[in-house]
Amino acid sequence: MNETPGSEGDVRPRRGGRPAEGQPVIDRAFALLDAFDSDHRALSLADLAQRSGIPRSSALRLARSLVHVGALERLDDGRFVVGLRLLETASLAPRGHGLRSVAMPFMEDLFHVTRQHVLLAVRDQGEALLVERLSALDASPVRYRVGGRLPLTSTGVGLVLLAFAPPAVQDQAIAAYEPGDGDDDIRTPADLRRALAEVRRGGHALGHQSHPWRLSTVAAPVRDGDEVVAALSVVAPSPGFPDAGYGPAVRATARAVSRRLSQDGHRAVPLGGGNTRP
Repeated sequence: MNETPGSEGDVRPRRGGRPAEGQPVIDRAFALLDAFDSDHRALSLADLAQRSGIPRSSALRLARSLVHVGALERLDDGRFVVGLRLLETASLAPRGHGLRSVAMPFMEDLFHVTRQHVLLAVRDQGEALLVERLSALDASPVRYRVGGRLPLTSTGVGLVLLAFAPPAVQDQAIAAYEPGDGDDDIRTPADLRRALAEVRRGGHALGHQSHPWRLSTVAAPVRDGDEVVAALSVVAPSPGFPDAGYGPAVRATARAVSRRLSQDGHRAVPLGGGNTRP
């Protein structure tokens, strides 16, 4: 289990085989937005062009358009940052803030019991996306953020989401698995396949890592009806990790969130059906 995914590379590969100038405007606009990450929150025009793979003149035109609609903002020194308009729009995502609003009261109860990291994540294609995180000030160090992406094979929430993903998604992750990609006890693709089967049988994932910090996690699925739409976990230091205490608490919390999702008659949009993009 690796709860500390590294930073992404300095250059994001462009989608598709066409040069940047031949891409639809919407693709190029998202390529600019994808240039930002937790380590690159403010970018110069040169950085935007270099990280997105878009020529500087085109990047400037697109950036100005995004500033005009509020998707980007420009600092006094000329650098660009993500604009509040994106936060406003993202707040309407049912698998993000919609799920978070339902789960938060139960997550807070779990947090007050454990005083550790409590995570809520959903699957987006072949990665886990962190929707919410509650952490005590003195909790063990970890490296992830709300809105950040985690490999499915490297975290407790990821293993749960992968265990209930379509077979094609599982097969792809298993085929690409290499030693060191995940939990200390998952060393081969065969180990990963067995671990996913155990998650489905037992209804939770239990993982341990020794590098860079000794951490353990227990995670359980959150369901909307019969569909697994998210995963909930607790992450804490491995020494003294109370499997017998945290496991039942996480499973009970995940079941409580699932019941509320199934009973919630106020959602205009269902949470399921969004795990893959066309």
